[in-house]
Amino acid sequence: QVHVVESGGGLVQAGGSLRLSCAASGSIVSINAMGWYRQVPGKQREMVATITSGGRTNYADSVKGRFTISRDNPKNAVYLQMNSLKPEDTAVYYCYCWAGSHNYWGQGTQVTVSS
Repeated sequence: QVHVVESGGGLVQAGGSLRLSCAASGSIVSINAMGWYRQVPGKQREMVATITSGGRTNYADSVKGRFTISRDNPKNAVYLQMNSLKPEDTAVYYCYCWAGSHNYWGQGTQVTVSS
């Protein structure tokens, strides 16, 4: 079993910054990729940013140039630095870990950006 735990959400004014952290633990053989998705009520969960074990990154167009994903492989951790936040970034942010042939998800952390 793999456990994924996020932290770092909160309330911030538009234009501000937040840093999300996520760590995976448990019976981990190898991690292929980790990343972040987000979801608002009534909408589908959408990809925000992902990073492979080799460091290849992928970003949603809406966050390019503002968000940066990074990873600490020995710690099985991934981070999301969010700058120039906008009210439309408000969502629950979920961390995922693709290990072996399974995706594991965290419980989510709320990010609220006030205008």
